[in-house]
Amino acid sequence: MSSHPVDAAGSASASKRYSRQVTLMGPQAQEKLAASRVAVIGAGGLGSPALLYLAAAGVGRITLIDDDTVELTNLHRQVIHSSTAAATGESKAHSARARMTELNPDVHIDPVVERLTWENALTFLEGADLVLDGTDNFDTRHVASHAAARLGIPHVWASILGYQAQLSVFWAGHGPIYEDLFPTPPAPGAVPSCSQAGVLGPLVGIVGSAMALEAIKLITGVGRPLLGRLAYYDSLTASWEEIPVAANPAVTEQVRTGTPPHGPVEVTEVPPGSTIIDVREPKEFAEFHLPGAINVPLAEILGGYTPPEVENGAVVVCARGARSAHAVDALERRGITGLASLRGGLARFR
Repeated sequence: MSSHPVDAAGSASASKRYSRQVTLMGPQAQEKLAASRVAVIGAGGLGSPALLYLAAAGVGRITLIDDDTVELTNLHRQVIHSSTAAATGESKAHSARARMTELNPDVHIDPVVERLTWENALTFLEGADLVLDGTDNFDTRHVASHAAARLGIPHVWASILGYQAQLSVFWAGHGPIYEDLFPTPPAPGAVPSCSQAGVLGPLVGIVGSAMALEAIKLITGVGRPLLGRLAYYDSLTASWEEIPVAANPAVTEQVRTGTPPHGPVEVTEVPPGSTIIDVREPKEFAEFHLPGAINVPLAEILGGYTPPEVENGAVVVCARGARSAHAVDALERRGITGLASLRGGLARFR
């Protein structure tokens, strides 16, 4: 792998590799791609096609951020990974890096096997020309938006829900930012995940490829990026629509200078001696629960009931972490402190 990806734009092999797109965009555009650095958050459904096309196009350096591992259920849509990677539980960042290097050894790929957080986002994204956000959760999208706004770089974003998708480009100081559309994250669990709502591979392929195209346009200056426009795609009718999005300078200034918001505190383990509140339904609780756990279904908490056991703090648990995060959020709004949601839920204990 070349440690100087810019040089690759002028080599004999590169000249042949990129000849078709150079014919279309010109050699200067190819040089801009080779000199660029793109940060991609997520090597999942949207990240897979985006990463493949960015590497194939000759983007010089790609920072790939993903803390997840490959699972069999990923493979119908996350086409950058293999069955071998799924069988071994390989890191998505390393699995994607191997495939991208095989596709184009001239591209330098920096895998980061960590979750993007409020604390590390500026460090990981600093030096990037733009960030491509392929994540599937609202908190990380806001993290990416805050970091991009503070660094002054474009933020290419997309989202999938069922058969529909949304796509846009945000850029503080040049147009709207993510918070102009979504000021705050919705309550945890309010929007179904892909595992709950389902997802089709070709849909994320279409939208992930479109994200890569927006990145290439921004880097090379070719065409008109989706800045100030939200593209809405309905796969059932094969139709695209555009919705104008206006920038609010006050929102941009708040995101650039304000203190990043924090969602519910999460823990990855239950500390010994902790009070455990299980917010699953009684039938789920009867089938399996952690020793000493107290069952208070989420509906009761959302209905206004505050378990007395949480007054001194507690770890809130559910099947996979969505309901527990929702419960923590609701209880914190009532002034209860010292709560934490168990990330990933009880699935790994069974």
